[in-house]
Amino acid sequence: METSNIITLLISLISFINIVLGIAVIFFERRDVGYTWAWLLILFTVPLVGFIIYIFLGRQVRKENFYKLTDFERSNFESAVNRELESVKEQYSHNDILDQYSDLINMNLTSSNAFLTTDNEINIFTTGKKKFDSLFEDIKKAEKEVNIQYYIIQPDHLGNQLRDLLVQKAKEGVKVRLHFDAIGSKKLSPSFFKEIINNGGEVEVFFPSFLRLINFRINNRNHRKLCIIDGTIAYIGGFNVGDEYLGMKKKFGYWRDTHLRITGNAVNHIQARFILDWVYSSKDELVTGEEFTFTKGKNNGNSPVQIVSSGPNSKTEHLKNMYVRLIMSAKKSIYIQTPYFIPDASFMDACKMALLSGVDLRIMIPNKPDHPFVYWATWAFAGELLSYGAKIYLYEKGFLHAKTIVVDQKASSVGTTNIDNRSFKLNFEVNATVYDKAIADELAHIFNEDMKNSSQLTMERYNERPLSIKFKEAISRLLSPIL
Repeated sequence: METSNIITLLISLISFINIVLGIAVIFFERRDVGYTWAWLLILFTVPLVGFIIYIFLGRQVRKENFYKLTDFERSNFESAVNRELESVKEQYSHNDILDQYSDLINMNLTSSNAFLTTDNEINIFTTGKKKFDSLFEDIKKAEKEVNIQYYIIQPDHLGNQLRDLLVQKAKEGVKVRLHFDAIGSKKLSPSFFKEIINNGGEVEVFFPSFLRLINFRINNRNHRKLCIIDGTIAYIGGFNVGDEYLGMKKKFGYWRDTHLRITGNAVNHIQARFILDWVYSSKDELVTGEEFTFTKGKNNGNSPVQIVSSGPNSKTEHLKNMYVRLIMSAKKSIYIQTPYFIPDASFMDACKMALLSGVDLRIMIPNKPDHPFVYWATWAFAGELLSYGAKIYLYEKGFLHAKTIVVDQKASSVGTTNIDNRSFKLNFEVNATVYDKAIADELAHIFNEDMKNSSQLTMERYNERPLSIKFKEAISRLLSPIL
């Protein structure tokens, strides 16, 4: 066969594959329209490369019973949710803030099985040193079990500290379980965990790579950061494990993040979240409270909390819906801190309606890009809200990685969720939503303190940006559904 005929055949084959894939994206996967158009643009602009990119980044996760629960287990979940919907009404009548956000609480419960607990005590950390000092001290005191899940664990000074501490606890007879994401923690080698496993600890990988080089789930990562000690103490928030989170990397400088330490019955539901992910990765049968330690009874705290989770296996975008509902409930103020601000149309519309209603909307983003396309897309969306009266602050001290929202200084949410399609649609995420004025006041105070280390992006400053930046924004915004 002549070379020209072979080339023609290859072009025809690639074109046919792209057409079939395009049809699949449009008619069978039933995705968001913006997401669909972004993929079609890639598939037909760079046919062969676009096909390869789609294989690694575009495929969807199965949504039907992702965790492979039995009918009995699923029935128990449904029954528990129905009982909670009835019992939680009594709590609304005794707490004005719970009553005000009862519709949000019910939505979180019915969509994400996010049970409300009201006896929690919360400590807030904004620096890596204080967070890890506290975490390590709690791990040292562990008597029964330590369950840890991180998106990123680096094999550096901090990572080694954590590993050595877990080895020591395993030697003491404490049950140690360590769960990490294959892509986020791609620098880890099997030898890193050898001593943990040799001393009776367990290690599991979420969506592991093939031969450590190929990962067909690179686009769907477990972005959660959870630590549960003896079933009585839990940590949840934005810090991963690595020296950069201590501000020890020149590239990022000072690392500004937000993390919570929680005691109380919310720990049960953080533990439950860990259990589901652990069992999925370990391929074990679902284990019960006999295998995992749970707290019982009334605790000394008084902060109401819901643990809300979401992922590509979810039929609806639980966490995005929670954010939108919070924003729509605002009467006075909304404070948002996020490293990436690439919202979809519904989130933008909620922000615009809040601004048009006279709500003081403040958004703080880093002025230090770690992903260029994401950075310029963030500028594009933030700039659009400026014309509606939003106050945009650029954090200058280092890298802002906090993922928080505070509404009317009454309700707040802290966790792993960024304001982008990746967190809302593609990654497995989790947030602690808190209905407590004292916690909301503290988070608002932290925001105001961070403003001292920020510059304000005004409309005048935004309009003065050069043509090159406008071009970068336009391209990045076009690709925003898949960033």
